[in-house]
Amino acid sequence: MGAIKSKRFKKTPQVLLMGLDSAGKSTLLYRQQRGVVMETSPTVGFNVATVELDKKTSLSVWDVGGQGTMRPNWKYYLEGCKVLVFVVDSSDRARMGEAQKALKKILSHEHLKGVPLMVLANKKDLPNSLTIREVSTLLELDSYTDRVWQIQACSALKGLGLQQAFLSIAKLMHKA
Repeated sequence: MGAIKSKRFKKTPQVLLMGLDSAGKSTLLYRQQRGVVMETSPTVGFNVATVELDKKTSLSVWDVGGQGTMRPNWKYYLEGCKVLVFVVDSSDRARMGEAQKALKKILSHEHLKGVPLMVLANKKDLPNSLTIREVSTLLELDSYTDRVWQIQACSALKGLGLQQAFLSIAKLMHKA
């Protein structure tokens, strides 16, 4: 019996990857997990992948579809979430208001009370992309005084900033 106790299953922390459709969530996840850009299509439902950060740290990342028809279902994925990663297309200024409303609504859910937030401003490699300061302002991140949050720029296609972002996500988990 002692041997069984010492080999208890260690639950991998759950991270939710959410954001509007076409923000690059699946591309970002698979680029980080596999190191290559994979062809993706709009996520219907969710994708789950384990991301290994180092020999001791891995994350179970749930990539949830962001189409308008999927967003009412986001609430079903929240229980047990350790960090919410909200991905925005930093080159799509026209949808920042929609992203701000979606973020505000999901963060108001009781299961996310006090859960750390990481905002990834994706598509930073595209011309005319917003700065992280502009994204932060448009998403009204300063209003979230009830939780630890961070924002980082990245490019899923180029792989820029992803490793640092996921290491920051792991650190946020320990601040919760």
